[in-house]
Amino acid sequence: MRQNTDTTARSERATPGDEGIGRNRPAPPLTYVRLGERPLRRLPQLFTGLALYGFSMAVMVRAGLGLSPWSVLNEGLEKHTSLSFGTLTAVVGLSVLLLWIPLRQRPTFGTAANIAVIAVSSDLGLALVPGGLPLPERVGLLLAGTFANALSIAVYVGARLGPGPRDGLMTGASALTGRSIRVVRTFIEVAVLAFGWLLGGGVGVGTVLYALTVGPVTQFFLPRFACASPTRTGRTGPPVTGSRTSS
Repeated sequence: MRQNTDTTARSERATPGDEGIGRNRPAPPLTYVRLGERPLRRLPQLFTGLALYGFSMAVMVRAGLGLSPWSVLNEGLEKHTSLSFGTLTAVVGLSVLLLWIPLRQRPTFGTAANIAVIAVSSDLGLALVPGGLPLPERVGLLLAGTFANALSIAVYVGARLGPGPRDGLMTGASALTGRSIRVVRTFIEVAVLAFGWLLGGGVGVGTVLYALTVGPVTQFFLPRFACASPTRTGRTGPPVTGSRTSS
């Protein structure tokens, strides 16, 4: 049980932009909190954040101006299979979960929800948002999608129901190698981006915009959505400033 608590705590630190959260204000509490604590508040927040994340991914795909590293991989795989973009996000997520085994990571309810909800909401977004729009409208989609994606991360991570598959991979690898999460995350995402690009995934100005803006925007919103820590009596108490936290 202690191992699960420790690795989950590390997993929450993988949120984009996490290293700077505590510089100007106390860091919000982001370690895992069991499902039974305030479920009527936290479950809707989790599902809303994940649905927005998947939909924002679809918006960025329709913009056609560059994607985040994991979305580049999903789009590249889509060009070589008959599977939809959303289905491939789930396939990749499940594949990444297999890498958790040697890293001694354990999935939570939030991990399973991450895979399922993002897959469905991204395919729904692709069905609703038209492609082939004029460049000014595509730029608008890119900006809106990037902002919504960053906001969604703050929302679903703030529910404190466990990391997604990719975050768990990064934090588990960090714990195993002794390297910082920043270094491990950069290595993994550069490798994923390169492989996705070789498969034909979209890399462009949107990829750079995503890398530069998602961390700071998530950092800004995360304290506003982080659910408070439970006290020993079962009630929710004030934020624990010693806990810090990142498809």
